[in-house]
Amino acid sequence: MLCTDIKTQFGDLTLTEDRGAIVRMTWGVSGRADRSDVLDTAVDQVRAYDAGELEVFDLPLEVRGSQFQRDVCAAMSEIPFGQTITYGDIAKRLGVPAQAVGQACGGNPIPIIIPCHRVMGAKGLTGFSGEGGVETKVALLRHEGGFLI
Repeated sequence: MLCTDIKTQFGDLTLTEDRGAIVRMTWGVSGRADRSDVLDTAVDQVRAYDAGELEVFDLPLEVRGSQFQRDVCAAMSEIPFGQTITYGDIAKRLGVPAQAVGQACGGNPIPIIIPCHRVMGAKGLTGFSGEGGVETKVALLRHEGGFLI
């Protein structure tokens, strides 16, 4: 696996590629600066998103996990920039409990690129598994113009 770090307004991130696809993005620094066409493109796109110049990522992704995890990540990937939906909306679409969707959102291996921050609870803002928790989720939503306090 190849890894590289990128600084953003949302924190330091590490992108991981395996066999030509992004498989993970985590908060923190790996200390590595591997290079590949996929990683270089991912870094460029994350930087463009961070600068407000990109709304839709176009990267090869591989969600490693159960079929349910992949289904929830696919549903999150369809949420347009600047918009939000609820766990219940995804649950209804997939025919599963909203709590299960919430757990799968929390297990999203490629946050930001797969926009779990765009998923809300039935009563509004809920947790976020990334560094900084809810504050980071609010920052991402504000960045997209989809959440104003």
